[in-house]
Amino acid sequence: MPHIVIHLSGEPDAQLTRSVVDKVNALTQTVLGKKLPVIAITVQYFPAQSWFIGGQSLAELGKSAFHLDISITDETNTKAEKAQYLREVYDAMAQLRPNLHEVSYVYLIDARAAAYGYGGKTQEFRHQQAGV
Repeated sequence: MPHIVIHLSGEPDAQLTRSVVDKVNALTQTVLGKKLPVIAITVQYFPAQSWFIGGQSLAELGKSAFHLDISITDETNTKAEKAQYLREVYDAMAQLRPNLHEVSYVYLIDARAAAYGYGGKTQEFRHQQAGV
């Protein structure tokens, strides 16, 4: 049940948005074991002249970048799975984004089950109801 926020440099591009969403959905399912019906993704674009790394804009650097935040329930994935996800998301974005700057971040947010949920129910509640 992750919520994912993706920031991309550049002008809005529907085809790129769809490609990024499809790839992130696939990796979130295969690497982290999350179920597609409860993966929510939002995508925002920021002009290259408004995105700075090391004090220089991406426009000045001739680079692109992304930032991905994913909120997952704490203790549902191992360190190895999270490290693999970070690597594979970066590699996928490098294929989709020209001249991707290395300083493009993936942040896996481990949210406490009692403080995170959807549909008005916490993940802790769902866990207890499942009898696990």
